[in-house]
Formats: sequence, C-alpha cells, structure tokens
Amino acid sequence: MKTDTIVDDGASIDPTDATARKHFVLDTNVLLHNPNAIFRFDEHEVVIPLTVIEELDRFKKNNDETGRNARQVIRALDDLRSKGRLFEGVNWNDEGGTVRIDRCDRSQPFALDLDHADNRILGVANALHASGCRTIFISKDINARVKCDALGIPCEDFEADRINTDWLFEGYVEIEVDGALIDELYEERQLQVSRLEEYGLAEQLGQSEGPPELSPNQFLVLHDAADESHTGLARLLADTGHLIPVTGPRKPVFGIMARNLQQTMALDLLLDDEVKLITMIGPAGTGKTMLALAAGLQKVIKEERFDKLLTARPIMPLGRDIGYLPGDKDEKMAMWMQPVFDNIAYLLSTRGSHLNDAESRTAEQRLDRLMATGQVVLEPITYIRGRSIPLQFIVVDEAQNLSPHEVRTIVSRVGEGTKIILCGDIGQIDSPYLDSSSNGLTHVIDRMRHHRIAGHVSLSKTERSELARISAEIL
Repeated sequence: MKTDTIVDDGASIDPTDATARKHFVLDTNVLLHNPNAIFRFDEHEVVIPLTVIEELDRFKKNNDETGRNARQVIRALDDLRSKGRLFEGVNWNDEGGTVRIDRCDRSQPFALDLDHADNRILGVANALHASGCRTIFISKDINARVKCDALGIPCEDFEADRINTDWLFEGYVEIEVDGALIDELYEERQLQVSRLEEYGLAEQLGQSEGPPELSPNQFLVLHDAADESHTGLARLLADTGHLIPVTGPRKPVFGIMARNLQQTMALDLLLDDEVKLITMIGPAGTGKTMLALAAGLQKVIKEERFDKLLTARPIMPLGRDIGYLPGDKDEKMAMWMQPVFDNIAYLLSTRGSHLNDAESRTAEQRLDRLMATGQVVLEPITYIRGRSIPLQFIVVDEAQNLSPHEVRTIVSRVGEGTKIILCGDIGQIDSPYLDSSSNGLTHVIDRMRHHRIAGHVSLSKTERSELARISAEIL
C-alpha cells in the first residue's frame, strides 16, 4: 500500500475533521532517504517529532547523500515556517495537507525508555494513536516498525517511490512463431512488429488490448513452434516499429565472446553507439562488469570512438568515506576499485595480444600505461559529481547501492557523445535504507525503458566458473 495514495475505503475525508484525517508520523530515516517525503501525503497531516529535527541537525554537516537530504528538509521546513507556526500545523497545498512539528511530550505514558531518540519518536506516534487520531508511523527502520507493531500502532515502510520488482522490465520477451517468420527476419534484415500480433505478443507483454507495444531497444527471442532448435533474436530499432536481427559480434570483443543469449543482447547494446544509456542487472558472475569493460576498451582503444574509459563505483555503500583507509588518494581508491582492476587486468592479459609489446609485457604494465595516457580512468562516484563528461565511455559498477537522487546526479553529468552503463545486482544491496524496490538502478530501469536512447538487459546465468554457477544455484 503506497503511503501517498492511501484513501478511506470509499469514504470521503473531511480535511478539517481531526478524527477523519490520517496523521503520518515520519521517522528520520524517511526524510534522509527522500527529502520530499513531507509533501507526499496529499490531504493528510504529516507529523515530524522534534527529535527528528535534532537528528537532521546532526546529519546536515555530512558531505554525502544524507547531509544533502537533511539540509533540503530543513530548508523546506524553514519555508513553511514563513507561512505559519509549525507547532500548530502549516497548510502546504489546496487539499488541506499540513505539516506539523510535535514537541515530543515526555509526560505522556509510554512503555519504552524515552531517553532514546528512537523511542521519543515512537512516543509521538503512540500519543496520537492513544488520543483516537488515525495514526500511521512511517519508517524505513525494520526494528522501529517491529516496536510499533508490538505497541499496536499502525506502521508502514515509505513506499511512495518504490518499484514493483516482480514486474520489473527485463529487456526481452520470448514468443513462439512460424519458422518462416524467423527466416524472413534474417533474409530481409527487418520485420514489422505488427506481424507478430497474431502470435499473442500483446498478451506476452502483459497488454490486455490494442496492438503490441515493445519498448525501444527491447529484444525479442523467437522460437519456431515446429522446431525447437530453430530460433531467432531481434531488437526493436529505437521507436521505428521495426525489428532488426541480432547475430552478435563475429569476433571477440577485446578477447570476450558472449556465452549465452543475454550476454549476446548486452553486447549488442554495448556496441551500438546510438544507445547512450544501458542498464544491466544480474547476480554475481553473470558477466555484467566484464562485458561493459570489454566493450569500453574496444570502443576506446581499438575503435577510438571515445576519448577514455571512465569506470566508477560507490565508495560509501555503508556511509563510510575513503578517508579512513591508509595511504594517499590513489592508494585509498585502490582498495575500493580492486574488483574493477581485476576485470581490466584480465582483459589486458595475454588475451589482449594486440597490446603485447616490449613496453607492456604484463597486464599490470598495460593498465599502468593506459592510465598514464588517460585512456582508462578509475574513480569513485564522489569525484564524478559536479563535472560535465563528454566523449567518454562510463561504466558505473555496483549501481544498486546508489539512491535515485544519486543516479540522477551521475547520469546528468553525461556530456555530448558520452555513453553510460549502470551495472548491479538489485538482490545484493549494502545501503541500510535501500532495497530492491527503492534503489536508483531499479528506478532508472523502470523510468527510462520508453526512451529510444536507453536499453536494458537482465542477465541470469552465471558464467564466472562452474563452481560459481553451482554455488549460485545451490547456496
């Protein structure tokens, strides 16, 4: 149930009736996750305990996402203060929605120790609930919601910006057709999407009526109904209404060949210069980062289509900066960027025979040379903000640990002629306030699927090694 669309079961709500309106008590973590949360409850009242304001004051000096969000909330409350007294409640829209700060009255009877900040916040929800107000406590802290349940207070996660991952766009769809249609696709080098309407494509896409509507750059896996060994792979060419055949690169891409159908799809998008934003998700070992880096090296070094390959990954998945690590900036970064180093070193090993000269006989020497010339740049996400990045092939690894705002900030850095790839596993998130439904990578997949310059592929088969595949299936 989404908190910004809650309604009374068919009953009309009188905004002036305190017993009919809902009172949403917001926890600190909700505002640190989404600073606009105070404006997501329409005609209801948002209650912010004074303890939350004190906690925001502690976070506002941070240089990370929490600090930025804390400052934004404080500024929004200051703007509301000019319209009325916050302790009495300030109207912010024409529907009767109000924002009110509660003083956290300690004289109210409460079962938990009010010396703890979290309990004082819960105490506000408890007092409202006990007074007969229709109260709902909103928190992203599971333990706080468990406490609420024990106290009999209705509670929910903040779900206004969550994506239903059960229906998350996969980037491709499979369908059975006549074998002649597959032959026509490869002979004519194109096929009208409308030709597939009679085969139930609309139903396969979850559309109840009308002609089938594929997303731009969505893949279609065609199976011959009469011969299971006869298959075809096509991609919708942007928003033209035409399918084009996908055969995959005939030669290795910087020593890498696709090992399964999804990897073939990924390479097709990665090597298409017209597709500027690509998202790839999948569990560990499916080849997301390896494919992206191989395509980037191919485009930068062999084809010279981009000036440099810039690879970045979050360095603060648990809110810790690189400052606590020993060494200078490069030595600090090396620990966070080691997975990327490993992948690039593998691609630059004996597989990259075109670089096998006297100046760079080892993978480490080749990588050092590329970094010295500026063709390969490895950076943490922190140093991408505030920049304009033209003519570069950008790979952002572990993007599932970024919030929607952070991803928006990074993608908005993209300059003319730049291509950006976001990779991650939405089932493996380190951030305490993000999950598979609320992280930035999921948001990009859901919001960008209808744009002609964007493409997405979900990888599922582990190709790292036999042991990795077996462990992924069994463990």
